[in-house]
Amino acid sequence: MKTLGLLGGMSWQSTSQYYQLLNQGVAARLGGLHSAAIIMASVDFAPIEKLMRDGDWPACSDLLVTAATRVAEAGADALLLCTNTMHKLAPEIEATVAIPFLQIADATGEKITATGLKRVGLLGTRFTMEEEFYRKRLEQRFGLSVTIPGKAERQLVDRVIFTELCRGEVHAPSKAEYLRIIAALADQGAEAVIAGCTEITMLVNPEESPLPLFDTTLLHAEYAVEYALAASAPVT
Repeated sequence: MKTLGLLGGMSWQSTSQYYQLLNQGVAARLGGLHSAAIIMASVDFAPIEKLMRDGDWPACSDLLVTAATRVAEAGADALLLCTNTMHKLAPEIEATVAIPFLQIADATGEKITATGLKRVGLLGTRFTMEEEFYRKRLEQRFGLSVTIPGKAERQLVDRVIFTELCRGEVHAPSKAEYLRIIAALADQGAEAVIAGCTEITMLVNPEESPLPLFDTTLLHAEYAVEYALAASAPVT
């Protein structure tokens, strides 16, 4: 079994889901008392969120590269960045850390492509929805057509993520708004929706969504389990 390196804390709410999902995935595959081999660095999100808000991405990059380097030097065989938004800085991390980087957009794109769907809606922070780093990867590598909500809806989705979900707060009015926005994406032709923030499924689960919902946290974890166990035989 390979050792998975996690760079988390952005927010710790979703990073805790990664830890659970990775261990559940390994246990399901290998049985018995097996669990995932994990090395994790979990950062303090408050100063990073301020740097994001201020647009100081170079400073964000320095912090994440430093943390990722610690994970690699501790013996991890591959790195997971446990957040969608900070994949904006994936090129800087990949250029510095000499272990495989398991991309969350690739895990998501592969799963959507396997279903045969082509037109997807994307929810996430304003950075994930509005900038090209995430949408462009899905479009160019997987041939997907990606639709995002209108400006007012993007602001609402982003606000709920940072002021509620990252604090572990789940509120019914926010869920209703998210469901309304997903329905509007369906009206725009989306065949499915990507929960492109690792906290979103705290608020909306696939059974509630008016469109098929792709949980990026779950898909990233499954992708990593496949990598970790590529040479491991199931236990009978």
